[in-house]
Amino acid sequence: MKAMDEVASRPALILLAICAWAALLLQFWLSARLALANGGTVLEGTITFFGYFTVLSNLFVALSALLPLVAGNTRLGHFFARPMVLGCATTSIVMVGIGYHFLLRNVWDPQGLQLLADNLLHYVVPISTLMYWLVFTPRIKFDVLAPLVWCAYPLGYLIYVLARGELLAAYPYHFIDVTSIGYPQALLNSLGLFFAFLVVGAAVSAIPTLRSRYRRPA
Repeated sequence: MKAMDEVASRPALILLAICAWAALLLQFWLSARLALANGGTVLEGTITFFGYFTVLSNLFVALSALLPLVAGNTRLGHFFARPMVLGCATTSIVMVGIGYHFLLRNVWDPQGLQLLADNLLHYVVPISTLMYWLVFTPRIKFDVLAPLVWCAYPLGYLIYVLARGELLAAYPYHFIDVTSIGYPQALLNSLGLFFAFLVVGAAVSAIPTLRSRYRRPA
């Protein structure tokens, strides 16, 4: 049964990898182009590009989809194929979609290729990843603390983005912009997002158990 599931999931994983990498490459090109248009450099565009949780989470998904396919016999391939890692990637990218839809989509008005990249990064990849998880997630039972363990990723991002903000005096999102709202409010906002991440993580971790419980007999 496991071998059959892996064979069936391979085309879906290929499509997810293509979608995620296409979204990332398009956004990187747009970020570099914008930096040059504003008198900056490609390096500055790259620094901006890697400041967003959206980009890093899409990269997380892209690696989780690609490496098990092309490097499945390596340590890196095995690592990204682990259910705990894929579960964290799924939780993160679903949070990207939810956070964007409720907190950010009305903040700006992208047009043209930027609109395409925006939809790919914030809607297409999150929905595709969630669908993959719903259909092909391994039939295992996660530890109850799994969502808490997954919070290490957004916590690491928060530390990174606050340190980066101190150096560059720039923050990628208004709700953690310390220069505008101060540390207390930024940390309070982050606490709310961590709680939401835990809720989404709990739902994601429950899916394999539910799928096993209600699967059809072979």
